[in-house]
Amino acid sequence: MVWVTLAAVAFGLVVLDVVIQAALVRLIVPWFENGPPFQVPFSEEDGRAEKIEIETADGLVLQGSLFHHEGFTPRGVIIFCHEFTGSHWTAMAYCEGLYRAGFDILSFDFRNHGDSDVQDGYVPLHWISEHEMTDVQAAIDYTAARPELSGLPIGLFGVSRGGGAALVATAQNAAVEAVCSDGGYGTKTLMQFHTPRWALLVVPAWVYRLIPWWHSLVTLALVRWWSQKRRGVAFTQVERWLPRLGSRDVLLVSGGSDNYVTPKVTRTLHEMIGGDVESPWIVPRAKHNRSRAVDNDAYDMRLVEFFGGMPGAQPVPEPVVSVASGRTDPSNLADPATVVVD
Repeated sequence: MVWVTLAAVAFGLVVLDVVIQAALVRLIVPWFENGPPFQVPFSEEDGRAEKIEIETADGLVLQGSLFHHEGFTPRGVIIFCHEFTGSHWTAMAYCEGLYRAGFDILSFDFRNHGDSDVQDGYVPLHWISEHEMTDVQAAIDYTAARPELSGLPIGLFGVSRGGGAALVATAQNAAVEAVCSDGGYGTKTLMQFHTPRWALLVVPAWVYRLIPWWHSLVTLALVRWWSQKRRGVAFTQVERWLPRLGSRDVLLVSGGSDNYVTPKVTRTLHEMIGGDVESPWIVPRAKHNRSRAVDNDAYDMRLVEFFGGMPGAQPVPEPVVSVASGRTDPSNLADPATVVVD
């Protein structure tokens, strides 16, 4: 009788836990799917760019732009992955210094963003899905196949959601020489960081302190599973791919005043990568996506130095003058031999 009673109690507790988990999942999923109010830079159409179209493996057409240097060999090509709700025209809000330093910049609108095709039935979130990864791969393939870009070293540069996509795409593509992620994140990492905040909206603090961490992880996994199931899309497991970047050139950037993708989140991604990857660059006083706005000179020079170290990157043309000063712009020079950067 004792064992029967214990078994009945255990079964009852399991049933109660399942009911509670189901209730929590239904409560948390709307918060999980509700994107924060990201501050996206306003950018108008730029006459320096050539408008391009990129076809994806699943038949959609992505609109984009190519900032290409004529008359001299670019140092490399940087593929820019914009933030959630951004567009390919936001690229130069982050990449202007790279362009002035002699790099070509290729940017594109993710599906269901900007002027790119809309996939029926798909509503993108601030979480990276398999569809965004298909788009980044299409941009890489387009770059490698375009004659005037062929042979140039390829770097990926992404901001926020685009930063996470850039990290995964680099891990999946040996052809990518270097990757910079500014404010990038993984779904699991970010969820776990914000769990205490979410939990206190549901249960009192003293109750939350009694819940084992493993139990919270189960709840988070169920939230992701249910969201994917009802949306018919798989979220990309960024954390799964990070260890493959341990031997690659990676630069992680984080705003010191970023309350969403905090420096702690960025450092966690860095630990997951391991290897010899340099420590994250934490930009003091910068909020999410606003590191360049705080100090554009330092930002530009850091990125130029990083991508300038890619294997196969073209040397800096002489004479050398500060790119941060903006005194010269390769796109306006009659003689490409006078492109000046540092």
